[in-house]
Amino acid sequence: MLLIYLPAYNKEIVGSDFLKKKRMEHIKSILLSEGEVQLQQLKKEFPDVSTMTLRRDLISLEKEGYLIRTYGGAILSKNVFINEEDNYSKRIYENIEQKNEIAQKAVGFIEEGRSLFLDAGTTLMYLAQKLPDKNLSIITSAANIGLEAIKKSNLTVMILGGMLNRNTLSLSGPNALSLLNNVNIDIAFMGTSGFSIDSGFTNANIYECQLKIEVIKRAKKVIMLMDTTKLNKNMPFTFANLEDIDILITDRSLPKDIKKEVENMDVAVY
Repeated sequence: MLLIYLPAYNKEIVGSDFLKKKRMEHIKSILLSEGEVQLQQLKKEFPDVSTMTLRRDLISLEKEGYLIRTYGGAILSKNVFINEEDNYSKRIYENIEQKNEIAQKAVGFIEEGRSLFLDAGTTLMYLAQKLPDKNLSIITSAANIGLEAIKKSNLTVMILGGMLNRNTLSLSGPNALSLLNNVNIDIAFMGTSGFSIDSGFTNANIYECQLKIEVIKRAKKVIMLMDTTKLNKNMPFTFANLEDIDILITDRSLPKDIKKEVENMDVAVY
């Protein structure tokens, strides 16, 4: 059974919006691991939150399609993962021009002799195809990206082992996290399934999120590759916020509200 424990937060320091966001993520994790959740259970998890507030949380999640409310609680919606992550073979041919543009920009940040992490995802695959054949150490959580990188004779390639996600071709889980503890990362090139100001960078798979979180912690510099079709799209789990990244590479100008938030966090945009 998968359990995620949230640290205690000082209400005088942390805003109500932040606390609500953490509650919602925790409720999602319970639903995904157990298939259902009861209000009495949530009341024990959040003793300082009223039952009415917890009911409103469930109503909000029902509107987003994550659950179906029942008497005294809720059950996981069968539609949670439908279309959350489209089939990889389909997505690789979507927005080709934009993904190539983003990948080409990313190549400009690669210096010889560096250790690079390449996340899973179709945009990262385009970056793998454009990697210079130089003295570089490549670490990746994606089997297909590792196979693409090894075509270059001067690259050293390490693929993190784990459970293979057929939709993203990503490897994740305890084995991948264990291997990650032994590597140093100069630059992490990350991908995301969705982004919004409220939820940050999100993904549909909790194990992939755990891996992404650890990669971002270990990397000296984090570069997010994201085409603008991902904007205002929320997946169940948040793995990073704007303050966690250094550079955002995208395909066109950001909406004003997102651009303002990016500037406030001193994130460079290319």
